[in-house]
Amino acid sequence: MNIKKTREAVAFFRILEYESTILDTAVGMVMEECGFKVPLGTKVLVKPNLVSSKNKLACTHPNITLSVCRYLKDCGAEITVADSPGYGTASQVSKAIGMTSGLASLGLKPKSLGHPVKLKLSFGETIGISRDALESDMIINVPKFKAHAQFGVTGAVKNMFGTVVGFRKAYAHTRFGENPGLMEKMIIEVNKTMPVSFSLMDAIYPMHVTGPISGKPYSMNLLAGSCNQYALDTAIYMLLGLSPKKILLWKECARQKIFGYHPDHIKYVIEPPDDFDTKDFIVPEKLNPMEFEAVRFVKGRVKSFFSRFK
Repeated sequence: MNIKKTREAVAFFRILEYESTILDTAVGMVMEECGFKVPLGTKVLVKPNLVSSKNKLACTHPNITLSVCRYLKDCGAEITVADSPGYGTASQVSKAIGMTSGLASLGLKPKSLGHPVKLKLSFGETIGISRDALESDMIINVPKFKAHAQFGVTGAVKNMFGTVVGFRKAYAHTRFGENPGLMEKMIIEVNKTMPVSFSLMDAIYPMHVTGPISGKPYSMNLLAGSCNQYALDTAIYMLLGLSPKKILLWKECARQKIFGYHPDHIKYVIEPPDDFDTKDFIVPEKLNPMEFEAVRFVKGRVKSFFSRFK
């Protein structure tokens, strides 16, 4: 195992509610305590989780995304806020969760990631990832932590799957899902390709019981961040008392020995993990198959197409 001389900083900060008056301060402190810096004029993609307009809980809370944008504006960055939702467009989801007006006050508007380019995968396939994301100087990854019916739980690493353009995400499940391990490999290879510079996780009221869209809120009161998305996810997995045997993406990170997969790779800054109570957080016991049935995939594509005209 290749061990770095220094461990990856993971910052935990307790926030009781999204409307907290100290949220901007917390976001800045989490970033800075992890050693993150933004040079003047940097082109930054802020990538929240805008999965669907059906349930606000499934998406990164707009106040966190807005706090990130305010911090970046103070740094003199050139900001784009974008995602590639599973259903509809980024502007539709942003409006549904109440983020659009806040972005407008900052001179920003949500965009859908587009312009797909082929990424060659290690197992002989390709996937269409967004040139918009690839050509950013850096990506600030702003995931929503939640239970997931296929992956167990998902966080920072899985959120970068949203840089796969449009229907290609659902099609990836159809193409790769029947072969165990390929979805996880593909998601990690997408992460390795993208210029992810910082991940700030919304775990204030994460989704548990099931997901990624229809779960229930859990009061975890945690804002967490790291320059290493693998270390950030590992810290959250450990907080929940999970193991790589149960969490497929963690298992694949461990298999590849990606730095950040092991608890020994992490140092905690700001607050210790023992300060957070997760004992009642429910992770799905039995996972659904990765692959989407053909009929379900077609129905999803039709629904996504017509949603663009609403």
